[in-house]
Order: sequence, then structure tokens, then C-alpha cells
Amino acid sequence: MVDLSDDILVLTVTETPPPRLDKALAEVVPEGVVLSRSRLGKLIEVGAVRDGDGRVIDALKFKASAFQVFHVQMPAPENYEAAAPENIPLDIVYEDDHLIVVNKAADMVVHPAPGSPNGTLVNALLHHCGDNLQGVGGEKRPGIVHRIDKGTSGILVVAKTDAALNGLAAQFADHSIDRRYQAIAIGVPSKSDPRLAGISGVGFEDGGVVRIATNIARHKTDRKRMAVTAHSGRHAITRVVVVERFGDPDRPNASLVECRLETGRTHQIRVHMSHIGHGLVGDPIYGRRRKLATSGYLPDDAVFIDSFPRQCLHAKSLGFIHPETQEFMQFEAKMPADMQRIREILLS
Repeated sequence: MVDLSDDILVLTVTETPPPRLDKALAEVVPEGVVLSRSRLGKLIEVGAVRDGDGRVIDALKFKASAFQVFHVQMPAPENYEAAAPENIPLDIVYEDDHLIVVNKAADMVVHPAPGSPNGTLVNALLHHCGDNLQGVGGEKRPGIVHRIDKGTSGILVVAKTDAALNGLAAQFADHSIDRRYQAIAIGVPSKSDPRLAGISGVGFEDGGVVRIATNIARHKTDRKRMAVTAHSGRHAITRVVVVERFGDPDRPNASLVECRLETGRTHQIRVHMSHIGHGLVGDPIYGRRRKLATSGYLPDDAVFIDSFPRQCLHAKSLGFIHPETQEFMQFEAKMPADMQRIREILLS
């Protein structure tokens, strides 16, 4: 049994929705709303989903029509028993009564999950903030409106009140948040590369910006991966600017890039950089097709690059309007030491 609230979420499926209703709805859940496919499946089964005419749709295999509208009665908040407060040190960049901004370490998971039940950012925040955190996504847990992969470091904002949560979620939903990441990529994405110009979804803007606009969905066979898709999935836009080139000036082997997110899909930067053939150094999932050649570096340096345990990706800055004061705020975090060492090796 699922306890339901009075809140209704209106979802419109894509032009070519998947054959299962839970998957079709999961693809179009707005950014800032935490509602998984499995949770949607339970809501469908208990009659919490209706079509635009008010008819209950309780079959997971219901085939939605193109652009069909559904009304989802959201689950009521539950006590969040999956996480316990843990006294874990946090790098707090800013905090007030409404929100907290942290610089997440690269080895920290944001939210408890199978295989990572503790030691997460949520556990640390429950201890640090106590009872000041409000419910989100049907559970009484920290108001996390965006996430960063375990292997990615950097800036993340968490709401401490319902008002702050709603205000931040609205900004993520309308793509007004300023999000910039640093990444070390294999090769150099450039307008002068004819191969790049021929890749679907790639365009170019003033200032050397490479714009990548595609749909992103769960990989058909590997559920741990996301993939660029032609029709299904959610629209994603990343802008890439080359900051530094490494190696031979005529044939650089890597680059430091700044990635600016217009949307925030799961693994978006990693998927898009792999899509254009410039995967991130160290990426254990999307960096398999092309490795950074290390034959020209000192042995210890080559080993450090070859054994780098995570993707070279850092959430450098985050800018948003404070949901209570209406003041624009911008926060930054320096490149972590492990990525800085990679950069220094590549510059040598």
C-alpha cells in the first residue's frame, strides 16, 4: 500500500514513449522532482495515475499515445529510515537558515542506495543539520534538488526548508541555474575537426563553444549506463569550451574543458563527451573506447594516469537566486588535488 498526498504531478509523455507506462512517465519527470521508475510503477499499480480524461490507469504495460497527458497523485512523505545521522566531516562553502552549499568529495555518494547504505552526503547532512531538513520526493530527507556522481567532486546545494526546496527546484526546472564543470578530456573538441561537425546533435557557437544537444536515456542493455538516443529519453544540452590544450601543440592529446549545463540529466557530461569522441580521463564507464596514451610520461606519472580511479570531472561553480532573499549567489570550489596532479603531468 502506498500512502498518497493531495499533490498532483501532470506529465506529458514524448512523441515515441516506451511501451511500459512506468518507463514512459519516468522519462518526463521534471528536473527537481525525485520520482523513480520503480516508485512510479507502484503508484500505477495502486491506481494513483489517471489519464487526461480522469480514467485510472493501473496497468504497467499500458501503451501511452504520443504526447498523452497523465495525472500522478504523488506519494505522501514517509519517515526516512534508510539513513541515519553520521558525524562525517563536510567541506561547507556556505550555510544559512534556508540552504547549505557543500563541496562534495569525489569518493562520497550523495544518497544512500544498495551497496552504499551509509557514509553518504545525506548521512552527513542529517547529523549536521538535525531537524532543520525538510521532506522531498515522498520521504523526509534532505532537500537535495540535484546530485553529483560519486566519482565527481564539487559544489552542490541542499535546501533546509520547504520554501527553499521549491524555489531551487523551480530554477533547476527552468534551467536558470548556472552550472559549470571542469573536466580533463582525451583529445581536444574543436570546430576545426571535420569529424566533430558530422556528429548528430553537435553545433558551434561564438567563442569556440561546442554545443551538444541530444536525448539521453537509459542504455538498452546495460542498466548502469546512459546513452544518446534518437527519440526516447530526455533532452539534454551541454556547452563545452576548451580552456587548455596538453601535449604537442600541433597534435594535443588532451584538454582541460569547461562544461556548462543547460539541463542536468544523469551522467550528462560524461555521456555527451563520450558521444563526441572526447571521453573523460579516468571515466570507468564511458571512457573505455579511447584511452589517453601515457608512453611519453615518467613511469610514476604514467601509472598515476592509467590507474586514476574516477572520471576527471569537478563541479566548479554553481550560481542561483536565493529562494528567500532573491539575491543572486555564486559559489566556486577549486580543482581537487588529484585532478590538479593530472593537469600538471599533462603540462610537463
